[in-house]
Amino acid sequence: MLKELYQFTVDIEQEVEETLKETRKNESGVEEEVEIKKKVKKDVPVDVLIKKPSRRQLEDAETEFSICMSECVKKGILTKAMLAKKYADTGGALAEEEAKSLLKLYQEAAEIEREVSRLSVKGYDKNNEKLQNKLRDYDARMTDIKRKIIETESDYRVLFNHTADVKAQNRVLMWYVMNLTYYKGLALNVPEYKLFFQGETFKDKMDDYYKKDEEDEDLFLKIIGKVSSILSYWYFSGAEFKKEDVDAFLNENDEAAEEIVEESKEKVDEQKQNSES
Repeated sequence: MLKELYQFTVDIEQEVEETLKETRKNESGVEEEVEIKKKVKKDVPVDVLIKKPSRRQLEDAETEFSICMSECVKKGILTKAMLAKKYADTGGALAEEEAKSLLKLYQEAAEIEREVSRLSVKGYDKNNEKLQNKLRDYDARMTDIKRKIIETESDYRVLFNHTADVKAQNRVLMWYVMNLTYYKGLALNVPEYKLFFQGETFKDKMDDYYKKDEEDEDLFLKIIGKVSSILSYWYFSGAEFKKEDVDAFLNENDEAAEEIVEESKEKVDEQKQNSES
């Protein structure tokens, strides 16, 4: 059974068969009610479920992040820490004080990740209250650090947009979209939830993404912006993720839906170019 992170419903136009009743005269001239079947186009509901990632999926996503980071560094793309250190040492577009502050935050985040990895070797014993409290504390601290990093980086968005971290982060978010998006709809002959993006590998699922995008598939266009937005919100909020907060967030950002879709497409196109280079 799928563990739900978030669920929503959209309507899409679909050709469905309906049974209609009409009154007609038979050969004897007597009126009688007959049933006829017609295909008509109408809006039908489709349920979309964003699955809560399993521990294995979280580890696979982390591996994908590391691979992308490594590939970027090999191509000469700086990480955020490298960029912050550069400006902390030499000054420039990024204020020296803010550069040093960011560098410290990056170091704290890396230290927490190392400590969580060390604890994970012991296993996640749900009955070990001391261990669970420690992990919750690390999660809360990491969420706070991420928030501070985002607040500082937002003033230098253009500067950080092309770092290895951001490229790896975008790739991981796309990985989650590919592997956590499920749908079902009786009108689509999909009675049980199944993965929206088809394929054995991440690359296969990305190819399916391109196909749906190029064909302007109705369901794809209706859900991709919302799914991307929800998973981004979850990714950055960590343990503080709450469905009611997501609802409020989405309502506030309805006007930005088209922009979210376009940003998502740009990220995928960028990844495609990187994979072909």
